[in-house]
Amino acid sequence: MHHRLLARQLQRLMGNDFLPDESWNSFLQLVSNYYYEVDLERGLLENALEVNSEELTSANAQLRAKAEHEKALLQSFMNSIPDLFFAKSMDGVYMACNQMFERAMGLTEKEIIGKTDAQLLSAERVLSASSIEKKVLGTNQQIVMEEWITHSDGSKHCLEMLRAPYYGVDGKPLGLIGIGRDITDRRKLEEQIRLSALVYQHTAEGMLVTDPSYQIIDINPACARMTGYALEEVRGKSPEEMFNSGRQNSEFYELMRETVLQTGSWSGEVWACRKNREIFAKSMVVNSILGDDGKVNGFVMLFSDITEKKQANDMISRQANYDSLTDLPNRSNFRERLKHEILQAERARSSVALLLIDLDHFKEINDTLGHLVGDVLLKEAALRISDCTRKSDTVARLGGDEFTVILSRMTDPKHVEVVAQKIIARLAEPFQLGDSVVYVSASVGITVYPQDALEAEELLKSADQAMYVAKRQGRNRFSYFTQGLQTAAQERSRLSSDLRTAILENQFYLNYQPILDLDTGHIHMAEALLRWDHPTRGIVMPGEFIPLAEETGLIMPIADWVFREAAKWAGRWNDLVPGGFQVCVNASPVQFRAEGVAFQKTWIQYLKDNAIPGKCIVIEITEGVLLDADTDALEILQNFHNADIKVALDDFGTGYSAYGSFAKFPIIKYLKIDKSFIHVRSNTALCEGIIMMAHKLGLQVIAECVEEQLQSEMLEKAGCDFVQGYLYSRPIVAEQLDAILRHGAMSR
Repeated sequence: MHHRLLARQLQRLMGNDFLPDESWNSFLQLVSNYYYEVDLERGLLENALEVNSEELTSANAQLRAKAEHEKALLQSFMNSIPDLFFAKSMDGVYMACNQMFERAMGLTEKEIIGKTDAQLLSAERVLSASSIEKKVLGTNQQIVMEEWITHSDGSKHCLEMLRAPYYGVDGKPLGLIGIGRDITDRRKLEEQIRLSALVYQHTAEGMLVTDPSYQIIDINPACARMTGYALEEVRGKSPEEMFNSGRQNSEFYELMRETVLQTGSWSGEVWACRKNREIFAKSMVVNSILGDDGKVNGFVMLFSDITEKKQANDMISRQANYDSLTDLPNRSNFRERLKHEILQAERARSSVALLLIDLDHFKEINDTLGHLVGDVLLKEAALRISDCTRKSDTVARLGGDEFTVILSRMTDPKHVEVVAQKIIARLAEPFQLGDSVVYVSASVGITVYPQDALEAEELLKSADQAMYVAKRQGRNRFSYFTQGLQTAAQERSRLSSDLRTAILENQFYLNYQPILDLDTGHIHMAEALLRWDHPTRGIVMPGEFIPLAEETGLIMPIADWVFREAAKWAGRWNDLVPGGFQVCVNASPVQFRAEGVAFQKTWIQYLKDNAIPGKCIVIEITEGVLLDADTDALEILQNFHNADIKVALDDFGTGYSAYGSFAKFPIIKYLKIDKSFIHVRSNTALCEGIIMMAHKLGLQVIAECVEEQLQSEMLEKAGCDFVQGYLYSRPIVAEQLDAILRHGAMSR
């Protein structure tokens, strides 16, 4: 019975941590009772049966069998204990132990029972155990303490060792028992946690922990130092919210999170923002924190500040790839960029132009004024050349006074010439170098991929040859490597020169093409058309010289002359025709750019000075002006509207305007349908749709280039307001139109 109770007590004990004293006393009492009662039964039997030795022998045998059975039962329960267990007598002799204790000692139960520590352990272990056990027996209290022991296999283990006295039924101590729980793994884990905490607190890397929804739970001191934020300021907020520099968009962070969820980690470089709004670069690793069930419990982010490293790398890269004086790409960088542009052009089947620029007479300036002054000139020259190019182009310094320009994604060959002319003109302007004013010019060689060469080095050689041709021809000019392009450039150059002469010598004149009202058949409008009476070429049409005038900037004085000439006649005809008269004047898109925005003020002031009503002028613009309309362009159109000058949208349908966009521009009065819609009969429905749309928006429609009666009838049936074209009149000079208006001639 006692052994069953002991077994149940052992099971209950091993299912919990070490029990309180009263529970131990109960358990130990059971152990004591076992040994005491066996001895007692043996003594009683010996006294009662001493006269009958046979009966005594039989009773002893039964008692021994019972004792052996009870002992075996108790031993099986002790062996089921997962911890070390032993029992000692008052004099330190081992009385019982379990298999876990046997393994730790490297001995069998038979080798342990009946012996003392002095016979089994080292002197050092004996001294330590003896001191503790004397204290247990002397105070009748249990003691729990940690001990490191070495198993027989040489492995070291940490035990949480409990030693307690056990008593007989008379309450006297019979000895002590010991239970040792192996806590080696727990101590190692605790040590790892302690070391991790030390690392977390003292590492130079910033660490940040979030919950599964990326809300910050904790940050380490390094993170606080790097960002300037205390934990209380960031807890419960997302890292993106607190540290976003604005250099990465939301898609960047979404991709980062998707990568972490899919792979468990992400690493890369991120630009972050400190509390003081300073931007810094950090190298960051994000890892998932997984629970035992495999679910994501949160995320840990480790990062370091790499701003100085990046700055150092950028400096090394800049020194390797950029000219230290001008900060332009150097020769090595230029070659790589040229190769890249050639590859891009090859894929897109486009062109790349290369300009090689050499400053004329630079050596003389360097020799006379010194290298310091020469360096200042080179820096200023670099700025001027860069001002003449697009952001997508590359300006580089090859060394000395040689510069190059790579014009990428070439669509219009004329653009190359325009850039070359701008560069030559800008470099010809005086250089203020301290107290000295100096002048230089530039010789420019031009070559084009793929027409002239297919490789970067060959292109550079071709540009060099073209540049020397420009020098031999007198400097301060450009030369193409290809003769055909050179001839065309020379032709445009001559025409540009002739245009300047035409402005000075008043070689331009205007024709006027009448515009008829379809309802009345009367002329109430006319379009002013520019003509150039060239002294050797004869009459030159606008399509030949207007694009060149726009490229060279000569469109400004030409457009001013056209407006003034047309306005004079418009004022006269407005007084002559009942109901008033309007003259349409074309405005170039170039005039709506920054350099030409003042033109409308000059025109409006001219009307005021000459008492010409604004309502007799219609300014014709293209769809491109509306598409590219910035603040300046909108202000120009609004100023025309305020001056009662009407605006017409010319060549409607050839651009990319959305019909609904007209609602944004109430200043437009007329819509001019392009001739391509008039000449094709299958476009009848489209013409009708355009006219209907225009009327819905409050616009009047002018159909131009009407040449056949059927076209006129179709337009009249569709409700078109005005028509112009050869069917009614060819462009005529002002005096002819004046005579027609005076005599009321030319109606349908």
